[in-house]
Amino acid sequence: MAKRAKKTVLTNISDEKMNDALAAYAKADASITKINADLDVKFTKLRDEKADELAKLEAEKSEAFDLVQAYALENKETQFSKKKSVELTHGTIGFRMGTPKIKTLKGFTQKAVAKLLEKLAPEYVRKTVELDKEKLIADRDKEGMAAKMKDYGVEVVQDETFYIELKKETSE
Repeated sequence: MAKRAKKTVLTNISDEKMNDALAAYAKADASITKINADLDVKFTKLRDEKADELAKLEAEKSEAFDLVQAYALENKETQFSKKKSVELTHGTIGFRMGTPKIKTLKGFTQKAVAKLLEKLAPEYVRKTVELDKEKLIADRDKEGMAAKMKDYGVEVVQDETFYIELKKETSE
């Protein structure tokens, strides 16, 4: 596992050094933006050049997939009776079982099924209890709430993070 590099805390920095560092930051940011813009233009050009070829290959791939799938479905009993996959020269084809999921019958909604299960088989109904964080945050300034929150074992905190917002000039 890679070790984290220790970050040294800098102190006693003059206004001049800070302004030089901010200028270097802005210059590096502008260069990065320009390089990324140039790359985007080149990628777009290349994508446009290859669009027809890619579309043709995608259609070819889709047609071939449909053909192989049709073969597999036609020969499911003979080719896939013992194993779910068959190894061939250019790859393996086969069938996978999906993840089991619950599907409601026609005429039933999930809410209706939940109500029925609540009456007939309550062990299949989940009841979740969770904090109403939004309400606790909204009520934090109410009188006596700070003391109550300590009793409840919670507190409202806000982290402060440093940021740099560069002034960007647009060239039009």
